[in-house]
Amino acid sequence: MFKRPRTDFWQVGIVPVPVADLDARTLSAARDRITWLPDAGPWRYLADPFGLVRADALHVFVEAYDYRVKRATIERHEFTLADLHWRGQATVLDKPFHLSFPQVFEHDGEAWMVPESYQAGEIALYRAADASLNHWERECALLTGLPGADAALIEHGGRWWMFYTLVGPGARDQRELHIAHAPVLRGPWTPLAGNPVRVNRDGARPAGRPFVGRDGVLTLPVQDSSTGYGGATRLLRFPLLTPQRVEIEVGIERLTGDLASDGHTAGLHTVNGCGDALTLIDVKRIDRSRGRQWLDMKRRWRRLTGR
Repeated sequence: MFKRPRTDFWQVGIVPVPVADLDARTLSAARDRITWLPDAGPWRYLADPFGLVRADALHVFVEAYDYRVKRATIERHEFTLADLHWRGQATVLDKPFHLSFPQVFEHDGEAWMVPESYQAGEIALYRAADASLNHWERECALLTGLPGADAALIEHGGRWWMFYTLVGPGARDQRELHIAHAPVLRGPWTPLAGNPVRVNRDGARPAGRPFVGRDGVLTLPVQDSSTGYGGATRLLRFPLLTPQRVEIEVGIERLTGDLASDGHTAGLHTVNGCGDALTLIDVKRIDRSRGRQWLDMKRRWRRLTGR
Protein backbone atom coordinates (compact mmCIF):
# COMPACT_ATOMS: atom_id res chain seq x y z
CA MET A 1 0.00 0.00 0.00
CA PHE A 2 1.05 3.57 -0.61
CA LYS A 3 2.22 5.46 2.43
CA ARG A 4 -0.52 7.69 3.79
CA PRO A 5 0.09 11.26 2.62
CA ARG A 6 0.53 14.20 4.94
CA THR A 7 -1.70 17.16 4.09
CA ASP A 8 -1.44 20.44 5.99
CA PHE A 9 -4.57 22.52 6.57
CA TRP A 10 -4.34 26.00 8.06
CA GLN A 11 -6.96 28.13 9.81
CA VAL A 12 -6.81 31.91 10.34
CA GLY A 13 -7.83 33.59 13.57
CA ILE A 14 -8.23 37.13 14.90
CA VAL A 15 -6.88 37.41 18.44
CA PRO A 16 -8.10 40.34 20.62
CA VAL A 17 -4.58 41.11 21.89
CA PRO A 18 -2.11 43.74 20.56
CA VAL A 19 0.87 42.17 18.84
CA ALA A 20 3.30 43.86 21.22
CA ASP A 21 1.58 42.07 24.12
CA LEU A 22 1.15 38.65 22.51
CA ASP A 23 2.98 35.80 24.21
CA ALA A 24 2.14 32.26 25.26
CA ARG A 25 0.22 33.43 28.33
CA THR A 26 -1.90 36.10 26.63
CA LEU A 27 -2.61 33.89 23.59
CA SER A 28 -3.76 31.00 25.77
CA ALA A 29 -5.91 33.33 27.90
CA ALA A 30 -7.59 34.72 24.76
CA ARG A 31 -8.30 31.40 23.01
CA ASP A 32 -12.04 31.47 23.77
CA ARG A 33 -12.30 34.96 22.29
CA ILE A 34 -10.54 34.25 18.98
CA THR A 35 -12.65 34.93 15.87
CA TRP A 36 -11.94 32.33 13.18
CA LEU A 37 -12.31 32.93 9.46
CA PRO A 38 -14.90 30.76 7.68
CA ASP A 39 -13.93 27.29 6.51
CA ALA A 40 -12.30 27.48 3.07
CA GLY A 41 -14.08 24.40 1.68
CA PRO A 42 -12.90 20.94 0.53
CA TRP A 43 -9.18 20.64 -0.13
CA ARG A 44 -8.60 24.33 0.49
CA TYR A 45 -7.16 26.35 3.34
CA LEU A 46 -6.53 29.96 4.34
CA ALA A 47 -3.18 31.07 5.78
CA ASP A 48 -0.68 33.95 6.04
CA PRO A 49 -3.11 36.62 7.31
CA PHE A 50 -2.33 40.34 7.06
CA GLY A 51 -4.78 43.10 7.90
CA LEU A 52 -5.81 46.68 7.23
CA VAL A 53 -8.23 48.72 9.33
CA ARG A 54 -10.30 51.29 7.45
CA ALA A 55 -13.18 53.20 9.05
CA ASP A 56 -15.50 50.58 10.60
CA ALA A 57 -14.00 47.60 8.78
CA LEU A 58 -11.18 45.12 9.27
CA HIS A 59 -9.84 43.71 6.00
CA VAL A 60 -7.97 40.41 6.34
CA PHE A 61 -5.87 39.37 3.34
CA VAL A 62 -4.92 35.70 3.15
CA GLU A 63 -3.31 33.05 1.01
CA ALA A 64 -6.17 30.89 -0.32
CA TYR A 65 -4.58 27.56 -1.28
CA ASP A 66 -6.31 24.84 -3.32
CA TYR A 67 -4.77 21.35 -3.36
CA ARG A 68 -6.67 20.53 -6.55
CA VAL A 69 -4.45 22.95 -8.51
CA LYS A 70 -1.53 23.21 -6.04
CA ARG A 71 -1.59 26.98 -6.23
CA ALA A 72 -2.93 29.87 -4.18
CA THR A 73 -4.63 33.17 -4.84
CA ILE A 74 -5.02 36.14 -2.51
CA GLU A 75 -8.41 36.67 -0.87
CA ARG A 76 -9.77 39.59 1.15
CA HIS A 77 -12.16 38.87 4.02
CA GLU A 78 -14.07 41.78 5.51
CA PHE A 79 -15.24 42.10 9.12
CA THR A 80 -17.02 44.78 11.10
CA LEU A 81 -14.42 46.29 13.38
CA ALA A 82 -16.75 46.67 16.37
CA ASP A 83 -17.84 43.04 16.76
CA LEU A 84 -15.79 41.18 14.11
CA HIS A 85 -18.86 40.08 12.16
CA TRP A 86 -17.87 38.53 8.82
CA ARG A 87 -19.21 40.51 5.86
CA GLY A 88 -17.89 38.49 2.93
CA GLN A 89 -14.87 37.74 0.80
CA ALA A 90 -13.38 38.37 -2.63
CA THR A 91 -10.45 37.07 -4.66
CA VAL A 92 -8.26 40.15 -5.15
CA LEU A 93 -5.12 38.79 -6.83
CA ASP A 94 -4.84 35.76 -9.11
CA LYS A 95 -1.76 34.98 -11.19
CA PRO A 96 -0.55 31.93 -13.17
CA PHE A 97 1.99 31.37 -10.37
CA HIS A 98 1.61 30.72 -6.66
CA LEU A 99 0.86 33.69 -4.38
CA SER A 100 1.00 33.86 -0.60
CA PHE A 101 2.10 36.01 2.38
CA PRO A 102 0.15 39.11 1.21
CA GLN A 103 1.70 41.83 3.33
CA VAL A 104 -0.56 44.88 3.07
CA PHE A 105 0.15 48.32 4.53
CA GLU A 106 -0.59 51.99 3.97
CA HIS A 107 2.00 54.56 2.96
CA ASP A 108 1.69 58.06 1.48
CA GLY A 109 -2.10 57.81 1.48
CA GLU A 110 -2.24 54.59 -0.57
CA ALA A 111 -2.58 50.88 0.13
CA TRP A 112 0.27 48.61 -0.91
CA MET A 113 0.83 44.86 -1.05
CA VAL A 114 4.00 42.78 -1.31
CA PRO A 115 2.84 39.18 -1.86
CA GLU A 116 5.18 36.25 -2.09
CA SER A 117 5.70 35.42 -5.77
CA TYR A 118 8.98 33.51 -5.76
CA GLN A 119 7.88 31.42 -8.75
CA ALA A 120 7.98 34.63 -10.81
CA GLY A 121 11.59 35.23 -9.71
CA GLU A 122 10.92 38.55 -8.01
CA ILE A 123 9.71 40.38 -4.94
CA ALA A 124 7.18 42.86 -6.34
CA LEU A 125 5.18 45.82 -5.05
CA TYR A 126 1.46 46.11 -5.84
CA ARG A 127 -0.81 49.14 -5.36
CA ALA A 128 -4.55 49.15 -4.66
CA ALA A 129 -6.28 50.49 -7.78
CA ASP A 130 -9.36 51.72 -5.91
CA ALA A 131 -10.88 52.07 -2.47
CA SER A 132 -12.58 48.66 -2.61
CA LEU A 133 -9.19 46.95 -2.01
CA ASN A 134 -10.34 44.32 -4.52
CA HIS A 135 -8.17 45.41 -7.45
CA TRP A 136 -4.38 45.54 -7.33
CA GLU A 137 -1.86 46.65 -9.95
CA ARG A 138 1.78 45.70 -10.08
CA GLU A 139 3.78 48.86 -9.37
CA CYS A 140 7.35 47.63 -9.73
CA ALA A 141 9.83 44.95 -8.76
CA LEU A 142 11.73 45.59 -5.54
CA LEU A 143 14.20 42.72 -6.00
CA THR A 144 14.57 40.62 -9.16
CA GLY A 145 16.36 37.49 -10.26
CA LEU A 146 15.91 35.65 -6.98
CA PRO A 147 13.35 33.23 -5.48
CA GLY A 148 12.45 35.50 -2.58
CA ALA A 149 9.81 34.31 -0.12
CA ASP A 150 7.81 35.87 2.73
CA ALA A 151 9.20 39.40 2.35
CA ALA A 152 8.30 41.54 5.38
CA LEU A 153 8.78 45.31 5.14
CA ILE A 154 8.89 48.21 7.58
CA GLU A 155 10.03 51.83 7.55
CA HIS A 156 12.34 52.28 10.52
CA GLY A 157 15.14 54.63 11.47
CA GLY A 158 14.81 56.72 8.31
CA ARG A 159 15.10 53.76 5.91
CA TRP A 160 12.97 50.96 4.55
CA TRP A 161 13.92 47.44 5.60
CA MET A 162 12.96 44.13 4.02
CA PHE A 163 13.33 40.76 5.74
CA TYR A 164 13.02 37.72 3.46
CA THR A 165 14.19 34.20 2.75
CA LEU A 166 15.24 32.38 -0.43
CA VAL A 167 13.69 29.17 -1.76
CA GLY A 168 16.30 26.54 -2.56
CA PRO A 169 17.60 23.01 -1.95
CA GLY A 170 17.72 21.54 1.52
CA ALA A 171 14.79 23.59 2.82
CA ARG A 172 16.88 26.73 2.46
CA ASP A 173 13.78 28.91 2.90
CA GLN A 174 13.21 27.46 6.37
CA ARG A 175 16.66 28.26 7.74
CA GLU A 176 17.97 31.51 6.20
CA LEU A 177 17.11 35.12 6.98
CA HIS A 178 18.14 37.82 4.51
CA ILE A 179 17.81 41.60 4.80
CA ALA A 180 17.71 44.39 2.22
CA HIS A 181 17.30 48.15 2.68
CA ALA A 182 16.25 51.16 0.62
CA PRO A 183 15.97 54.94 1.00
CA VAL A 184 12.33 54.90 -0.20
CA LEU A 185 9.68 52.21 -0.69
CA ARG A 186 10.18 51.82 -4.44
CA GLY A 187 13.93 51.48 -3.96
CA PRO A 188 16.56 50.94 -5.09
CA TRP A 189 16.81 48.01 -2.71
CA THR A 190 20.22 46.75 -1.63
CA PRO A 191 20.72 43.33 0.00
CA LEU A 192 23.12 43.37 2.93
CA ALA A 193 26.63 42.18 2.12
CA GLY A 194 26.53 39.87 5.13
CA ASN A 195 23.43 37.92 4.04
CA PRO A 196 22.18 35.58 5.31
CA VAL A 197 22.23 37.31 8.69
CA ARG A 198 20.91 34.21 10.47
CA VAL A 199 20.99 30.52 9.55
CA ASN A 200 18.93 28.30 11.83
CA ARG A 201 15.66 26.39 11.39
CA ASP A 202 14.59 27.45 14.88
CA GLY A 203 13.90 30.99 13.69
CA ALA A 204 14.82 32.60 10.38
CA ARG A 205 11.95 32.66 7.84
CA PRO A 206 9.72 35.73 8.41
CA ALA A 207 6.36 34.95 10.00
CA GLY A 208 4.80 38.41 9.88
CA ARG A 209 5.40 42.10 9.55
CA PRO A 210 8.11 43.64 11.77
CA PHE A 211 6.93 45.89 14.58
CA VAL A 212 8.44 48.08 17.27
CA GLY A 213 8.03 46.52 20.70
CA ARG A 214 7.06 48.20 23.95
CA ASP A 215 10.76 48.74 24.63
CA GLY A 216 11.31 50.53 21.31
CA VAL A 217 13.28 47.66 19.74
CA LEU A 218 12.48 46.49 16.21
CA THR A 219 11.02 42.99 16.42
CA LEU A 220 10.40 40.39 13.70
CA PRO A 221 8.17 37.30 14.06
CA VAL A 222 9.91 34.28 12.49
CA GLN A 223 8.99 30.67 11.89
CA ASP A 224 10.46 27.99 14.11
CA SER A 225 10.58 24.91 11.87
CA SER A 226 12.92 22.89 14.07
CA THR A 227 10.14 20.32 14.62
CA GLY A 228 8.61 20.61 11.14
CA TYR A 229 7.55 23.33 8.70
CA GLY A 230 5.64 26.10 10.45
CA GLY A 231 5.65 24.28 13.78
CA ALA A 232 5.81 27.47 15.84
CA THR A 233 6.82 31.11 15.81
CA ARG A 234 9.25 33.07 17.92
CA LEU A 235 10.54 36.64 17.93
CA LEU A 236 13.84 38.10 16.79
CA ARG A 237 14.83 41.49 18.21
CA PHE A 238 17.17 43.90 16.44
CA PRO A 239 18.70 46.29 18.99
CA LEU A 240 21.05 47.46 16.21
CA LEU A 241 20.15 47.50 12.53
CA THR A 242 22.19 49.51 10.03
CA PRO A 243 23.42 48.79 6.50
CA GLN A 244 26.83 48.06 8.04
CA ARG A 245 25.93 46.12 11.18
CA VAL A 246 23.14 43.88 12.48
CA GLU A 247 22.65 42.65 16.04
CA ILE A 248 20.03 39.96 16.71
CA GLU A 249 18.55 38.71 19.96
CA VAL A 250 16.61 35.45 19.68
CA GLY A 251 13.50 35.09 21.79
CA ILE A 252 13.23 31.91 23.82
CA GLU A 253 9.44 31.59 23.91
CA ARG A 254 7.62 29.67 21.15
CA LEU A 255 4.03 30.27 20.10
CA THR A 256 2.35 27.00 19.11
CA GLY A 257 -1.04 26.04 17.71
CA ASP A 258 -2.24 24.27 20.86
CA LEU A 259 -2.20 27.61 22.69
CA ALA A 260 -4.99 28.87 20.42
CA SER A 261 -6.90 25.83 19.17
CA ASP A 262 -7.97 22.33 20.14
CA GLY A 263 -8.23 21.11 16.54
CA HIS A 264 -5.24 22.80 14.88
CA THR A 265 -2.36 21.98 17.18
CA ALA A 266 0.37 21.04 14.68
CA GLY A 267 1.71 24.52 13.93
CA LEU A 268 1.45 28.29 14.11
CA HIS A 269 3.45 30.19 11.49
CA THR A 270 2.05 33.73 11.17
CA VAL A 271 1.79 36.54 13.73
CA ASN A 272 0.66 39.94 12.48
CA GLY A 273 -0.42 42.99 14.38
CA CYS A 274 -3.48 44.78 13.02
CA GLY A 275 -4.61 48.13 14.38
CA ASP A 276 -4.11 48.88 18.06
CA ALA A 277 -5.81 45.87 19.62
CA LEU A 278 -5.75 42.85 17.30
CA THR A 279 -3.28 40.20 16.15
CA LEU A 280 -3.80 37.81 13.23
CA ILE A 281 -2.51 34.24 13.45
CA ASP A 282 -2.83 30.94 11.60
CA VAL A 283 -2.74 27.44 13.06
CA LYS A 284 -2.30 24.03 11.43
CA ARG A 285 -3.74 20.55 11.51
CA ILE A 286 -2.37 17.54 9.61
CA ASP A 287 -4.66 15.24 7.64
CA ARG A 288 -3.56 11.65 6.90
CA SER A 289 -6.48 10.50 4.74
CA ARG A 290 -5.90 8.80 1.37
CA GLY A 291 -8.17 11.26 -0.44
CA ARG A 292 -5.12 13.39 -1.20
CA GLN A 293 -3.60 10.57 -3.28
CA TRP A 294 -6.68 10.35 -5.52
CA LEU A 295 -6.68 14.13 -5.81
CA ASP A 296 -3.06 14.13 -6.97
CA MET A 297 -3.74 11.36 -9.48
CA LYS A 298 -6.68 13.26 -10.97
CA ARG A 299 -4.59 16.41 -11.28
CA ARG A 300 -1.78 14.54 -13.07
CA TRP A 301 -4.30 12.88 -15.41
CA ARG A 302 -5.81 16.24 -16.34
CA ARG A 303 -2.34 17.62 -17.01
CA LEU A 304 -1.43 14.66 -19.25
CA THR A 305 -4.70 14.62 -21.18
CA GLY A 306 -5.32 18.34 -21.27
CA ARG A 307 -8.81 17.86 -19.83
